[in-house]
Amino acid sequence: MSTKEKKYNLAYVMAICTVAALGGLLQGYDTSVISGVIEPLNRHFSLTPSQTGWAVSSIVIGCVLGAWLAGKLADNYGRKKALTITVFFMLVSVAGMALATDFTMFIIFRILGGFGIGLASVVSPIYMTEVAPRDYRGRVVAMNMVFFVGGQVLVLIVNYLIAKGADETWLVTVGWRYMLGFGVIPCFLYLMFMAFIPESPRWNIMKNRDAEAMKTLTRISNPTHASNLFNEIKASFNTDSVTTSVKNVPSIKGLTRNAKMFIIIASMIAVFNQFTGINVIQYFGPTLLMNVTSSMEEAMFMVTWLAALQFLGVLVGIVFVDRVGRRILLLIGSFGTFICLALTFLTFYFGIKGYASIIGLLGFMFIFGLTWSQIAWTVVGEILPNRLRAMGMGIAYASMWVSNFIISQVFPIINDNPWLREKFHGGFPLLLFSVSCLISWWFVKRYIPETKGVALEKVEELMNARINKNSVSVTTSDIKH
Repeated sequence: MSTKEKKYNLAYVMAICTVAALGGLLQGYDTSVISGVIEPLNRHFSLTPSQTGWAVSSIVIGCVLGAWLAGKLADNYGRKKALTITVFFMLVSVAGMALATDFTMFIIFRILGGFGIGLASVVSPIYMTEVAPRDYRGRVVAMNMVFFVGGQVLVLIVNYLIAKGADETWLVTVGWRYMLGFGVIPCFLYLMFMAFIPESPRWNIMKNRDAEAMKTLTRISNPTHASNLFNEIKASFNTDSVTTSVKNVPSIKGLTRNAKMFIIIASMIAVFNQFTGINVIQYFGPTLLMNVTSSMEEAMFMVTWLAALQFLGVLVGIVFVDRVGRRILLLIGSFGTFICLALTFLTFYFGIKGYASIIGLLGFMFIFGLTWSQIAWTVVGEILPNRLRAMGMGIAYASMWVSNFIISQVFPIINDNPWLREKFHGGFPLLLFSVSCLISWWFVKRYIPETKGVALEKVEELMNARINKNSVSVTTSDIKH
């Protein structure tokens, strides 16, 4: 047995992180269920283009609020309690939307679900980042995205099976309610398993609950390593440079210049993740593909394959994230998604229909799954110091959801604009997103250090060097503690 195997109890780590990652599955289901619901909902309530955008993007109002408050909830009450709260909002949301009697009721419950999603989007990766051993952190945190994409694949399969062969009148009146109502099942599973996971040891140390922290650390690793790690984490809370005050939970006003830059950089990574255009495909996939397909059923079938390719990319990415590294994969992802979106734009522009028109999108979904879909959130969690992590991730994810909202609101208007449709044949949004991917390549190259195998307590030094344009070395002891 190797030293690494003796050092960590990986079975236990994977078990508790799998439970936390169920929050990602719920996020994936709740955010993507709208792709199958939106067309029947549109006809059922006779929605205008702006109302269609609101039906999709209203969830983001709740997501922004949930993400913004997540850091405070996670710091004050603990990561585990914050995760438990998320499931109640999601459960009420899917049940309420499925039973909605009018469009206003649908929107209210979609916003409530968004609040739960916003909480989960922040707290799940925080928890996983803080309990995962550094040698496996990338792969463990990537589980959240595996489950997220798994939730998207699940809901697309559910949507397709419900829609397959169904009468369109039935889909418009009843079918979309079944698509939403199925989400109750994963909610109950998540709630049941949450009882079996411990609190984050880093949160316990921050709150001076040392005995509880040591209990969890000794389950994660052997006693000697647990003791060393405990002392290292304890010291980091006394020496970090993120705040000018000594409070356990920092305020934005008390942050140093570099700490504010940490949050800005983390937030920009979150924003670029959205401006690849991924959520246009996830939310409006069938609507977008109606430009190059002959029926809604064919469009929904193609979207299922797109989600499957992203899921495959995420699985492959788990293999490489702790071997190749975060930074190089993000750079590859930025350039690769640019190429794929540019090719897809050309097929739309020249009116190429059928399966040839989605080859670029298939490549985009695979590359995005391999790189940005999971690694962006790993990096966001890693570059923020211990005391700043919950608040910083809350702001970063809130920025992500605001970007999501803007894109969701603007896309239907752009897609239905007569002049743009005539000139670009439905491909103009793809052109915009491809340019954004190029800009993200420059940003990663300038501001993001390599964090593969680096202790969380050491990453702060690497980030300070990037911000100040200095160089800093990472020693073997920093990586292989």
